[in-house]
Amino acid sequence: MALPLLVDDWPPEPIRTARLLLRAPEARDREHFLDLGSDDVVNHHLGGGRDRAELDAELPRVPADRPGQFVMEHDDRFVGWMGIGRRDTARPGRAGTPGGDLELSYVLPESAWGHGYATEAGSAVLAWAAERFDEPVVVCTQSANTRSRALAVRLGFAELERFEELGAEQWYGVRRP
Repeated sequence: MALPLLVDDWPPEPIRTARLLLRAPEARDREHFLDLGSDDVVNHHLGGGRDRAELDAELPRVPADRPGQFVMEHDDRFVGWMGIGRRDTARPGRAGTPGGDLELSYVLPESAWGHGYATEAGSAVLAWAAERFDEPVVVCTQSANTRSRALAVRLGFAELERFEELGAEQWYGVRRP
C-alpha cells in the first residue's frame, strides 16, 4: 500500500523552466488526460490505451489532483504530465524507503516526444522533490521501453534491479539524494 505524499506547500507556485510551465492539474486538463489514457501508442509499454468511455466514467473532474503531480505546458499547450508519488509497497521493487519509495512517473502525448520536454520537466520535478524530501527517488519502466530508460539515465537514475510485472520485464532505477 502506498502512503500519501505529504507536502505542506501544495499547490505550489508554478515551476518555470527554460521552455515549460509546470503547474498543478486543473479541471481544464481532463480531456488531455482522457486522450493520454486512451492512446494505444502512448500506452504501448503500459498495457495499451484504456477504453475512453470507461476512463471517462472513472477519471475525476480534476485528474491527478494530489500533491506532487504537475501538468507540463509549452507555449500554453499541454505537453504531458509528470509527478512524484509514493510507490505502492505491495508492488515489486525497493530502494529501501520505509513506507514506500518516492517514484517519478510521466506520460507525454506522442506529439511531445523527442523535444526534450521530459528531460527538462524531470530535472525540475526532481529538484522540487529534493527540496522537500531527503530520500531516493525511483523510476520503473518496461525494459523494452528504451526511450524511457534513456530518459531515466539522463535524469541520473541507475539501474537497481529488474523484475517481472504486468506481463513484462521491468527496469527499476534509483536516484539517490
